[in-house]
Amino acid sequence: MKNNKLFILIIISLILGIGLGAIVHYQFPDSIDAFSKNIKLLGTIFIRLVQMIIAPLVFSTLVVGIAKMGDMKMVGRVGGKAMAWFISASLVSLLLGMVLVNFFAPGKGTNIKLDVNDSAKELVEKTHDFSLEEFVKHVIPKSLFEAFATNEILQIVIFSILFGVALAAFSKKEAKPIIKLLDTTAHVVLKMVSYIMWTAPLGVLGAVASAIAKHGFEVFTLYAKYLGAFFIGIFVLWLLLLAVGYLILGKRLFTLLQRIKSPLLIAFSTTSSEAVFPKMVEELERFGCQPKIVSFTLPLGYSFNLDGSMMYMTFASIFIAQVYGIDMPIGEQLTMLLVLMLTSKGVAGVPRASLIVVVATCAMFGIPPEGIALILPIDHFCDMARSMTNVLGNALATSAIDKWESKPEHHEA
Repeated sequence: MKNNKLFILIIISLILGIGLGAIVHYQFPDSIDAFSKNIKLLGTIFIRLVQMIIAPLVFSTLVVGIAKMGDMKMVGRVGGKAMAWFISASLVSLLLGMVLVNFFAPGKGTNIKLDVNDSAKELVEKTHDFSLEEFVKHVIPKSLFEAFATNEILQIVIFSILFGVALAAFSKKEAKPIIKLLDTTAHVVLKMVSYIMWTAPLGVLGAVASAIAKHGFEVFTLYAKYLGAFFIGIFVLWLLLLAVGYLILGKRLFTLLQRIKSPLLIAFSTTSSEAVFPKMVEELERFGCQPKIVSFTLPLGYSFNLDGSMMYMTFASIFIAQVYGIDMPIGEQLTMLLVLMLTSKGVAGVPRASLIVVVATCAMFGIPPEGIALILPIDHFCDMARSMTNVLGNALATSAIDKWESKPEHHEA
């Protein structure tokens, strides 16, 4: 019941946000900037409340998950299955983006004007620092406290895995107090999640009203071709993911979708898949996944399994090339796909991470990086679909791995 109430409140907020944003954009054009800036604060409050609990939740659940597995073979096996799923899903998503952008060619003969604004310049500048050295620094923590302070999920995951493995090496008697403490911490944080989630409708209202007030509905007509092709891509990707989910989970797939409908809608409205991470932990455990599998697979998924973002990366990069009239042979596109596969790992949790990766990749392949300015006006709306797809991909990956790791009777319960 609670889940349904929250879902209905989010839908109402979404509609109110669209209406409010449209009124400001079309009736009060002088107030657009001030309104967008102020109403966006509602979204900022919600996202920051969630970000506040992500680090302690990832650390406590992951360490307890690994320590409770106890068996290092199982950790390796679950990790291996998870990475095999993530790499396969990423390659399929990247390939789908590449096929569709070539088929629809939304960038050819376009009438979109290039306005290199401050956001585009900032992204291009950020990308100059994007190197192998930066990637390694982003992956391996220098300090646990710095990783906690900056919410670097991947760094927290790496520290937690090492800590969990070391804890599992102790005898049960020695490790018990620490496991108990972290287990209680995880439950306290999940209790906090249930409170914080009631601020989600306000966050949704703020994020949507701000975006519509700023861009209005004209942006959809100007970018109709681009958006149309991209949303067809997202639709096809959803069909693929759900088909694979049905093959593995059978009819339980519909129960899973029922469980994660609120997280999906929050991710869609706030353009943040990170914002629903704590809620996902709770819902997947309610769905029947083992806590130790959820706490191990889900944080990894948030770093390595971003299906919607992956599809967007090949799509956006080749779109910019099309607009500039750069003809990329298939061989070069496939090389770009592999480069994106590597550079995109470990940028999870970075706002607009996919855009930074797109700019870096464009520069590498001789496509003008300032072309990112072409897609910035519409990026918020693409980000809604990307975030929602990332959440679905991670829910399916975690449920599938849990099914493969479970005893048959566990799932009949």
